[in-house]
Amino acid sequence: MQRPPRDPADGTTVERPLHDPPLAASATYRLTVVDGPDRGMALDLDGTQPLPLYVGQGSSCQLRLSDRQVSRRHASLDLVERRLRITDVGSRNGTLVNGVAVVDAFLRGGETVVVGATTIRVDLTAPATTVPVSPATAFGRVVGASTAMKRLYPTCERLAATDVPALIEGETGTGKEVLAESIHQTSARADGPFIVFDCAAVAPNLVESDLFGHERGAFTGAVGARKGVFEQAHGGTLLIDEIGDLDRALQPKLLRALERSEFRRVGGERVVRFDVRVLSATRRDLDREVQAGRFRDDLFHRLAVARIELPPLRKREGDVVVLARAFCKALGGDEDSLPADLLARWEEQSWPGNVRELRNAVARRLALGDLAASASGPAPVEAEPIGILEGILSERLPFGTARRRVLEAFERRYVEQVLAQHGGNVLRAAAASGVARRQFQRVKGRVGK
Repeated sequence: MQRPPRDPADGTTVERPLHDPPLAASATYRLTVVDGPDRGMALDLDGTQPLPLYVGQGSSCQLRLSDRQVSRRHASLDLVERRLRITDVGSRNGTLVNGVAVVDAFLRGGETVVVGATTIRVDLTAPATTVPVSPATAFGRVVGASTAMKRLYPTCERLAATDVPALIEGETGTGKEVLAESIHQTSARADGPFIVFDCAAVAPNLVESDLFGHERGAFTGAVGARKGVFEQAHGGTLLIDEIGDLDRALQPKLLRALERSEFRRVGGERVVRFDVRVLSATRRDLDREVQAGRFRDDLFHRLAVARIELPPLRKREGDVVVLARAFCKALGGDEDSLPADLLARWEEQSWPGNVRELRNAVARRLALGDLAASASGPAPVEAEPIGILEGILSERLPFGTARRRVLEAFERRYVEQVLAQHGGNVLRAAAASGVARRQFQRVKGRVGK
């Protein structure tokens, strides 16, 4: 008997009807190379693949061309209802549709697209029909019921069932670390450690030591031996976050360790072997970084055996409401108390901070009392926490100091409340907050000082 799905926020079982996979409207297009070195090559887009797809020389491109005038990632392809959207992604020599240079264009079939010395014919092979998409509304702690997210879930499930290195791409705040942890938790390594190393948060002179560890006396201040993240993650998963920020000089050392599954600690002679599944994440366009010479091509191929791109919130139609209610419920609020006009305004926002920004908006309302029931209904999202703000403003502090004090007050109240809701259990409090454990621990440690 199939069990009802569990709510990803708190693990409780929620009754949902079991039904056939939902359907999404999508047309089918075929791209055929009619001129150039790869003449005869073709690609079909039918709405079932994770989108966008890419055209270019890079190994991650679904329409991979050998044309030397084509960039590694030249153009992206996406299906928007009945139309095919093509976007030039910063190519060297541009993308032409019917002889006109475009940055972004919608195609309906019958057009010719020129990239480099290659000509591609676009044909509409089937009008808009309904195609099955995943019935899931979440993968681990990653929540989303939009078509853009449902297309990703089968790929996430396949990645969790393998041990191959994978690169997770996406804008800041799209949930890359949460997805990586969800892949780990649904994999065969779930009982092993999940370790995160953030390349952007470590001083350049300490990166090698943090990655591989060091022996006593290896450098000034090394008063004892220390394990690096590869040793800490042995038997589990290591997420190398913001891999695009890794210093160029350290990239060959990382590559060597990945190829041999072994390394030496800084200042050490003994070879240390490890058994680690490596995931990496980046907000950068690594294809462009490789092309610019800032990232090693061989390391890129080692890390990006599989790739998954998390869409920004503005491209996840309907997910703002789903996420807002999920965050509200996870934080102990009544999801039905979010007024329709507020949700409608949130749906229209661009959310440059993506899911993280939305979560913070919901948390702010809850932590500062904006969601308290009253006869007049919930206060609008713009309402200020008068007691806190007025008290701090009355002190006539410099702007930077005042802003820091407000943030500290918010974080303190938030951490106290969510810990109280979960009996002081940090793991459950972090999961309910929608943040990684290490991030919650950082905030908790900061406000607890």
